[in-house]
Amino acid sequence: MIPTLNIIQAAHERIRPHVHRTPVLTCQTINRMSGAEIYFKCENFQKIGAFKARGGVNAVLSLSPTELKNGVTTHSSGNHAQAIAYAAGLVGAKAYIVMPRTAPQVKKDAVRGYGAEVIECEPTLEARESTVDEVIAKYGATMIHPFNDYRVIAGQATATKELIEDYGKFDIVMAPVGGGGLLSGTALAAHYLCPTAEVIAGEPEGAGDAVLSFKSGRIEKAPYINTIADGLMTNLGDKTLEIIRLHVKDILLTSDPEIIAAMRLIWERMKIVIEPSCAVPFAALLRNKERFAGKKVGIILTGGNVDLGKLPF
Repeated sequence: MIPTLNIIQAAHERIRPHVHRTPVLTCQTINRMSGAEIYFKCENFQKIGAFKARGGVNAVLSLSPTELKNGVTTHSSGNHAQAIAYAAGLVGAKAYIVMPRTAPQVKKDAVRGYGAEVIECEPTLEARESTVDEVIAKYGATMIHPFNDYRVIAGQATATKELIEDYGKFDIVMAPVGGGGLLSGTALAAHYLCPTAEVIAGEPEGAGDAVLSFKSGRIEKAPYINTIADGLMTNLGDKTLEIIRLHVKDILLTSDPEIIAAMRLIWERMKIVIEPSCAVPFAALLRNKERFAGKKVGIILTGGNVDLGKLPF
């Protein structure tokens, strides 16, 4: 069942002791450059360095002792992996995390640092899923999908819930889209708490499947995969697609050079660390300034787990 407001509120109470209520930052220089009044919800300051802690903790804390007995498993390029490793540690459960061998080393190291076992696979969705199936067959672990899970979606919705509670009504709320867990949660929270707001996603041109799925109503694959935004190279799921088509206004594409420029602008002007995937909605806003001119815009800054040895600038 698509999470109701009561379910999102319950998720917020469940995770409250284990996650940060992250700050919201503004920047007058960025407002002048963009022509909009932007409020950045800084999930780069979240536990594990990304919003994924919210969904991961809610999902794991929602499991029964029987479901936790043989541990938990998932597949992820990084932030969800860390979230499940962190959440499993909270309840003393074993975590088996399947990660593509090309995932940033900083993210693999962080997952191991939370006590989880990392199992590497080839960097394809098919390899991720088949490796998770092997883990389930071997250990009997409970699978927590990175995004196509209503418990995860309800947890992710709490970021926008906090944003609206702290800063009132918005004209537009933005988030990036990969698998759509955050975007779905963002859209639901805005729908329930600020129904006049438009929810608009940013997506890399080099992983442009969600914009196609949004238009066609069925899960599509990207024409090609080539983007610096490694956290967004995933297709939507049936649950996330349904919510996105119900409650998201539009998905805007942006290029890698635009993503890098937006990332650098936030680093330089706001003095905070964000990762490339995080910069995507802001890059989409800058590419479409006329659409956002004069608007009060909330943007979820999703994470700051960047490999400092591979900065694009």
